[in-house]
Amino acid sequence: MSPPTVKLNDGTQIPAIGFGTGTALFGRDAENSVKRAIECGFTHLDGAQAYDNEDSLGAGMKAAGKPRSELYIVTKLKQGFGAAQVKPSLVESLRKLDLDFVDLFLIHSPRPLKPEDGTLQDLWQAMEAVHAEGLAKSIGVSNFTVDDLKAILPGAKIIPSVNQVEIHPYVWKAVEPIVTYGRENGNITPVSYGGLTPLVRAAGGPVDQVLPPIVERLTKTLGKPVTPAQVLSKWVTHKGAIIVTTSSKEARIKEYLEAFQVPDLTAQEIQAIDDAGAKLHKRIFMRHVFGE
Repeated sequence: MSPPTVKLNDGTQIPAIGFGTGTALFGRDAENSVKRAIECGFTHLDGAQAYDNEDSLGAGMKAAGKPRSELYIVTKLKQGFGAAQVKPSLVESLRKLDLDFVDLFLIHSPRPLKPEDGTLQDLWQAMEAVHAEGLAKSIGVSNFTVDDLKAILPGAKIIPSVNQVEIHPYVWKAVEPIVTYGRENGNITPVSYGGLTPLVRAAGGPVDQVLPPIVERLTKTLGKPVTPAQVLSKWVTHKGAIIVTTSSKEARIKEYLEAFQVPDLTAQEIQAIDDAGAKLHKRIFMRHVFGE
């Protein structure tokens, strides 16, 4: 069973969950992991120039043998690259990936941007140019704050299709205004990374207490075991976000995909997770962008 898709503001469809090649695979050969993820049912593959493994992401896609038309490939402009590097760097990414285009190309980070590289608006215009050439079917941003979005939207011919940010209960209070602003100003879809942080990087926090009764109810309702990771994945989807996750273990990869079979959380359960998350602020990634 394929994961559902979400319609972006440019009319294209994106699979609601993606397999990430950062974090654990950062700077490492991703071929086998990508091949395994595709064989398990992932079609949305999330890469980046900064991960330094686009060639092995491309090799994994080829090894899996799935038609290009059935895959959704994302890469991101390296942090610190200015407008002049947008096209050459994307052309180089396409060479490594062995593709004619990516489905989605993101500005990985609004910072650092050197004065000689121009403004965020200049950077976005360069993104619009590679979109016009067909090198990227959709374009978006990542780790953008409300102020960063405000910097590019007034002059934008194309509204960013997504803003990929760290989303989990321990940053929700801080990230909700960004998600809301994006939704209200061009229907920018949030994409979540680090969604399992309460389990894997901040275990023992307030969210731990509220998950067991939810797991128990959903297990009873579904008639088969539901995991805490699946509950957090459901929580992310209830926030209207696409999920990007990763694992080297086949069982985990299947567990993440099966989260879409889990019944919806109740409003009370979502609120309980929100309230528990609000008791602790813990951002793991890109803290410099958010002034932390």
